[in-house]
Amino acid sequence: MTQRSQAKELRRQALLTAAASLFAKNGFNRVSLEDLGAAAGVSGPAVYRHFRGKQAVLGDLLLTVSRELLDGGLRVVAETTDPFAALRRLVAFQVDFALGKPDVIRVQDRDFSNLTEKDQSEVRTLQRNYVELWVDVLTRLHPDTDAAELRMRAHATFGLINSTPHSVRSHGRKIAVKSARPLLEGMALAALTVDTSQTPPQERPQPA
Repeated sequence: MTQRSQAKELRRQALLTAAASLFAKNGFNRVSLEDLGAAAGVSGPAVYRHFRGKQAVLGDLLLTVSRELLDGGLRVVAETTDPFAALRRLVAFQVDFALGKPDVIRVQDRDFSNLTEKDQSEVRTLQRNYVELWVDVLTRLHPDTDAAELRMRAHATFGLINSTPHSVRSHGRKIAVKSARPLLEGMALAALTVDTSQTPPQERPQPA
């Protein structure tokens, strides 16, 4: 990579970082190209050197993070043969993402509909493939459990991990990573590994 291309890539990354912060704080529709440029240290028109427009910035942001998640998950599965060890690493990987990029999670949740149809389809495909990585690992741990239940466990775990950092920060307190990480990892592993066949049935309310 030449020095010029490296500088261009650094500026593109700066724009994506600025976009994540501004979109999370203000919403996609309330952020202008001028806002993005100013936050990244360039003029509004200069943004067009890197992206076709604001919608393209949003698309690149969410596609990039979706690819990063899938690629990271694939590495974990490829490097770890023991299913429980693989699950622990997947959980740690997801927690790292949630603690490191809460703004991107907020943008994904709120502004996904502002993507083009093509980008929506590609993001959904990447995310489905990422979920299925988790389901494959969980199937090795729970071979007698239906895949639909395991998929529900994975989605519930994402909800737990992804929502916590942003919800805590949005209430005016910055989450303490040192204390949040073991808590999130422990709760996620408990949800993913619990044997539901041994869960006692709910007690029926007694008649008055």
